[in-house]
Amino acid sequence: MIAAPSVDAAVSALRAGQTVILPTDTVYGLCVDAYHEAPIRRLLRQKKRPREIPVALVASDLEVILDAVPELRGRAAVMARAILPGPYTLVLPNPACRYRWLTGTRPDTIGVRIPDLPVEAKTALDGFGAVAMTSATGTGVGRLKLRACGLQAPSGSPRHERINAR
Repeated sequence: MIAAPSVDAAVSALRAGQTVILPTDTVYGLCVDAYHEAPIRRLLRQKKRPREIPVALVASDLEVILDAVPELRGRAAVMARAILPGPYTLVLPNPACRYRWLTGTRPDTIGVRIPDLPVEAKTALDGFGAVAMTSATGTGVGRLKLRACGLQAPSGSPRHERINAR
């Protein structure tokens, strides 16, 4: 059953540049609009996370990621389709250096995730698009104003895989 008011509130908050918590297959993720730099900079400051550490670009479907980073079409997309969705962050080539506010010190690569999502979280991402996501743990998280969507707890820790798709 989809909690429509929670999903609508999450999508509205993301559109307003606010931070939202969404559960995934591995973590509760702090999510912000990935298409604009200001929300991610605000999230990094609130979490006291250095800009040098990359943040994953996350969506409910690979096509959303490919629309955001069209250079991933081809070999990288073929490999991503083979293992996603799942508990992986794929570090892929980013030849156009898109989303520099997500890539830390390596603008030539970008981390992407298509996690297994509870229905409410998938519906929220379907309604918004790509988000920047980091785990809801760490320094400063208690002071964030967050909107929660969904109730399922994550079951483990994400695995990060570097894929050579060049």
